Amino acid sequence: MRTIIRKAEASRKTRETDISVSVNIDGTGLSEINTGIGFFDHMLDQLARHSLMDMTVRATGDLHIDDHHTVEDTGIALGQAVAAALGDKRGIVRYGSCLLPMDDALAAVTVDLSNRPYLVCNLPDYACSGIALDPSLTREFFRALVNRSGMNLHINVSYGENEHHVTESIFKAFGRALDQASAFDERVTGVRSSKGVL
Repeated sequence: MRTIIRKAEASRKTRETDISVSVNIDGTGLSEINTGIGFFDHMLDQLARHSLMDMTVRATGDLHIDDHHTVEDTGIALGQAVAAALGDKRGIVRYGSCLLPMDDALAAVTVDLSNRPYLVCNLPDYACSGIALDPSLTREFFRALVNRSGMNLHINVSYGENEHHVTESIFKAFGRALDQASAFDERVTGVRSSKGVL
């Protein structure tokens, strides 16, 4: 039975944002989220629920300008916290994937906790109504998270007409893929790499 505690905190304070994040990889999906962006809060809550990672996010930012800095800097802080909580990644599965339908949308998300950051994000073309998170901000959030956590993440949404459904399917699928990749496998004694280190 593993006794490693995989919890971490991270913060980021700039002239544009003030963000604090805490995560518990081995939680139950509890979340306390307040970024000032309602739909983004909803997406982060879905990420926590489906990854079973307990997560607290407190963010204030220059929302009078737009949502960009707050969303991106939250991704940076969350990526730092996840990387710190995962530590050297000994004993984890490393890879995870999820194919997740949400009404009209179908998201395929695959993650490799490789310490080699790379993002692929293919989204369907649709008009942004402003109701949900702008597709470019979805990319910016995951790009920031990927770069700071050192994960390889592929997001492919084959189709979807409703932007809310498209975005939510991504966050849910990412949560499930991350849960799978970060899980321990008792057969793995070191890191799951021929290099011996990630």
